[in-house]
Amino acid sequence: MTDLVTARRAKDDFFKHHPQSPLTPEQQAAFTGLRYYPPNPALDLTVTVEPLDGKAVPIQTTTGEVRQYRRFGRFTFEVEGQAAALTIYEADFGFFLPFMDAGAGTETYPAGRYLEPEYLGDNRFQVDFNQAYNPYCAFGPAWSCPITPAENRLKVAIRAGEMIPVGGWVESV
Repeated sequence: MTDLVTARRAKDDFFKHHPQSPLTPEQQAAFTGLRYYPPNPALDLTVTVEPLDGKAVPIQTTTGEVRQYRRFGRFTFEVEGQAAALTIYEADFGFFLPFMDAGAGTETYPAGRYLEPEYLGDNRFQVDFNQAYNPYCAFGPAWSCPITPAENRLKVAIRAGEMIPVGGWVESV
């Protein structure tokens, strides 16, 4: 988990100082850091997906655009004794796992969080929820982000990864 802590520090530094940060210069000046759940090794999973049809599905964004993703596979897992299932999508840039959990709106960003699961071959993926991050639209209205599909809205909380951003630097979205 040392690598995770190092990556989080690097991300905060990127947000605060880098010219390609998703934050405006005014936000960068007031930025105090992202909030994260403590590292949770139990939510760093190796999963096997049940392959899906690969059919392209439209996913609307926060600005009304529609983007196409292919439904690659679905996996089941358990969180704190509760069963859950998520679909992994494939896009031109790789694999994509948008999800919304039971903490959305209170602990996590209301529109959900994202992951890029690592494909291990043979329909297996590394899905590390400690790497879950907020889409850029969580930081300001200038960004267009895919909205989590209904099939990836969980009734259980995933207490790993980034939490909802708070502070004077966060723009209303």
